Amino acid sequence: MSLLLTVVLAAAGAGCFALAAVLQHGAVRVPGSRPSLDLAGFLDLLRRPSWLLGIGLAAGGAALHAVALVLAPVSVVQPIGVLAVPIAVLLGLRNGGRPAAAVLTGSAACVGGVALVVRFTAAANPVEATGALPGRSLLIAGALAATVVLLLAAVAARTSGRLRCLACAVGGAVAFGLVAATVRAVSRQLATAAAGPFDQAVLVAAAGVVVALLTGGWLVQQAFASGPPAVVVAALTVVDPVVAVALGTGLLGEGAGLGTGAVLGMAGGALVAAGGVALLARHHPDAATRTPARPADDRGPVLAGRS
Repeated sequence: MSLLLTVVLAAAGAGCFALAAVLQHGAVRVPGSRPSLDLAGFLDLLRRPSWLLGIGLAAGGAALHAVALVLAPVSVVQPIGVLAVPIAVLLGLRNGGRPAAAVLTGSAACVGGVALVVRFTAAANPVEATGALPGRSLLIAGALAATVVLLLAAVAARTSGRLRCLACAVGGAVAFGLVAATVRAVSRQLATAAAGPFDQAVLVAAAGVVVALLTGGWLVQQAFASGPPAVVVAALTVVDPVVAVALGTGLLGEGAGLGTGAVLGMAGGALVAAGGVALLARHHPDAATRTPARPADDRGPVLAGRS
């Protein structure tokens, strides 16, 4: 029952994330010369109801996801987030048209890959992390994640178009993957009374979560300003689970119950899902058809362009 509830919560969170991505991308329009979002552009977004609604849905999705993380290991919860890809694809279809065969195939691959990952992970009964909060390990993980994010931000600063979009989205995904693993670690400590809410390690971890959320959120908005939502959601839902599961199995010790067969099955499912994401990112109308940015009109400042 707990596993079923976890899957329902995580899937509902994925739906919220998908709708939030479509709404936020619709509110962020790319300037013709520099497809980026500066402080003035961000302040302008605060006056756009669709963007605010998207933020609210993203927060709701994050809350559902956090509850799921309390109920089950990272390796079970995180891969379900890839369901946001086909949901975002369907929400983003223009004029109610029928999806192309490649889009349907990609969606099926994402769902099938997720099903494989969850099946093999759940069947292996990943162990819970109940020891002391690995403060040094969390610091090392945070430092590594920060290094990767900074490198991707540097790439984004020197590029444009889809490459900039992908660099920003992957950077945000790395930050969010770290958040997921940290939330899981802290929640287990609090649930088992191995640590108190005001212990130094818990407070440091909480501060790190806030910084990672802000950094990841800013990078994702930059990604929306540079490319279509299908590419952003695809990058987030592939990289985020990879980072979170790697930290969950390696850092939190959740991989102790995983045998060789389970690992191979999870890897196979991840590859299937990744192939589906690649198809969606390539063939979805928003990703396949790029149009030049339009000049500003009478609706106000132009922040981002429709893809």
